[in-house]
Amino acid sequence: MADMESFREAVTAWAAVDAGVRDDAREAGDAGDRDDAREAGDAGDSVRELAARLSVRTVVLLEGRSDAEAVDALAARHGRDLAAEGVCVLSMGGAMSVGRYARLLGPAGLGLRLTGLCDEAERGYYRRGFERAGAADQEFFVCAADLEDELIRALGVVRVEELVRAEGDLRPLRSFLRQPAQRDRDPRQRLRRFLGTKKGRKIRYGRVLVEALDPDRVPAPLDGLLAGL
Repeated sequence: MADMESFREAVTAWAAVDAGVRDDAREAGDAGDRDDAREAGDAGDSVRELAARLSVRTVVLLEGRSDAEAVDALAARHGRDLAAEGVCVLSMGGAMSVGRYARLLGPAGLGLRLTGLCDEAERGYYRRGFERAGAADQEFFVCAADLEDELIRALGVVRVEELVRAEGDLRPLRSFLRQPAQRDRDPRQRLRRFLGTKKGRKIRYGRVLVEALDPDRVPAPLDGLLAGL
């Protein structure tokens, strides 16, 4: 039975095929171009079929999996099942891919509503990607630095350190803080960097930090995103 994870996987595969078609267009011969275009078309048909079957209406374009964990965790706290509502929370693996995903899924592609959450440094990628996809009027939300920074600010350094201890990461944190490179950074910056020092840690803490938030302390970009879905 198809589910939203199947749709996410199909979209990711479609985007990869589309990227290959465009990257190889100048090098491939006519036959190769036709084969690539046919593969891209088949992948697109599969995504379109799944979108219809699952009644997908909105796609949330996110830079990485930690952002997706945070969005899903906040939705769960509000008693919402985004997949059942026709909302696909999609991690693109980097903000530079937003133009491709917006083109394939937005008004020029599947015709789905687009939204998203990004870091301040990646705002331009999102703005241009949405504009080129004909979705300039569709809103996305921007974190001051990144989502981890927003969450650490909302919780406070002391509370985040308590959560790190509860997760069994106090010893790695202490080792990290002893590094000379961390001495001149403020406590919030050090915690933010610590979350990215081990594969999978940022993803795990995306959920942990959101689940620990007081209801009135949810960062504005994350709160606005969920409220608009």
